[in-house]
Amino acid sequence: MLSAFTSALRTPDLRKKLLFTVAIVGIYRLGATLPSPGVSYANVRACLKLTESANNDLLNLLNLFSGGALLQLSVFALGIMPYITASIILQLLTVVIPRLEQLRKEGQSGQAKITQYTRYLTLGLAVLQASAFVALARTGQLFNGLCDQNDPTYQIIPESTGIPVWLTLSVLVLTMTAGTGVVMWLGELITDRGVGNGMSVLIFTSIAARLPGEGWSIKESSGTGKFMLVLALVLVIIALVVFIEQAQRRIPVQYAKRMIGRRMYGGTSTYIPLKVNQAGVVPVIFASSLLYLPQLYLQFFDKNTLKPYQVWIQNNLADPVNPLYIGVMFLLIIFFTYFYVSITFNPTEVAENMKKYGGFVPGIRPGKPTADYLDFILSRITLPGALYLGLISVMPNFFFIWLNQQQYQNFPFGGVAVLIMVGVGLETVKQIESQLMQRNYEGFLR
Repeated sequence: MLSAFTSALRTPDLRKKLLFTVAIVGIYRLGATLPSPGVSYANVRACLKLTESANNDLLNLLNLFSGGALLQLSVFALGIMPYITASIILQLLTVVIPRLEQLRKEGQSGQAKITQYTRYLTLGLAVLQASAFVALARTGQLFNGLCDQNDPTYQIIPESTGIPVWLTLSVLVLTMTAGTGVVMWLGELITDRGVGNGMSVLIFTSIAARLPGEGWSIKESSGTGKFMLVLALVLVIIALVVFIEQAQRRIPVQYAKRMIGRRMYGGTSTYIPLKVNQAGVVPVIFASSLLYLPQLYLQFFDKNTLKPYQVWIQNNLADPVNPLYIGVMFLLIIFFTYFYVSITFNPTEVAENMKKYGGFVPGIRPGKPTADYLDFILSRITLPGALYLGLISVMPNFFFIWLNQQQYQNFPFGGVAVLIMVGVGLETVKQIESQLMQRNYEGFLR
């Protein structure tokens, strides 16, 4: 990997792409630390100190994707999460709405229209999310109600003399929505003129930005011995993730020879790569969002007047160290893995396309037998992929028990963080190596 980066820096055009990517990442991190108008940064820092031990899975996930910018209500507070949500929604709607499915089959022109729809939906979701987070910050619920908004020391959005409150809140929502639009534009700039997928690189940057500080906080609270042991376990986890992410089942495909005019086509052999982790990180996001609903429900009630069933929900479905919580999280991830794979990979469509171009799996008849064979193989390799996603995702909960409750929120070395960082790193290195191969390939003749 280091040799690939060294060779890329020696190549003029690749060096320009890498430096352009680094510059865009720098702009993104600047916007993630720039406070929004109307927000008291000093009061936000005071609230963050009070809520270091509080657990809120979805807010922690969103804060992870924004590089810690969400709880600070910065200009890029929403980060790339609205775009991820919009992309997932449109991907799911493609199966339901025939018009979107038709656009997906039209190739590049159809994909451009779907991308445009994704942008519009991203801005709409950004308005809703910004309004929700501003409302939570206004009432103090963004920090689990620990910051009294009547106390000037913890007032996140202080009232200004002569400026109406609605105007301050409107400007704040508009700023955060515009920040999401700028983040989306920066990601597309990296994709077009830089190296790697822009949105993935920005997510990677957000997660990596939290590693040094939060790793140091683990060392300060748990000691050097536990910190070194955590680093050793992290290396083992990363090696496991790399191994599974690279694992795939290759189904051989043979294309028959065809005469078109006076030319002979076909007669080649290829394969269909079916990854063990075909669903990526999406099932983890779905499961985390669904398990946040009980916590959201409890926020509407006073903690001192909870009914018996609400106390049971608080102790079991809102506590990350509870065995029931861990078990439900694990089962939800397995369910959503099968669900997402079933809607993103259609064996019948793949079999029909192979049949149309004269392709077949050796030993399997074209058409429905091929579709049944692909479905059988996919169902077998999805199980280890789902178990792998579940184990990696619940691993931070066990670290939570092992370290202490204060460090759960500050533990960025497991679950979604490792999956995204390793996946983006592998994808970026592969793209750099492919571009180096194109530039250095000399062919048979000189």
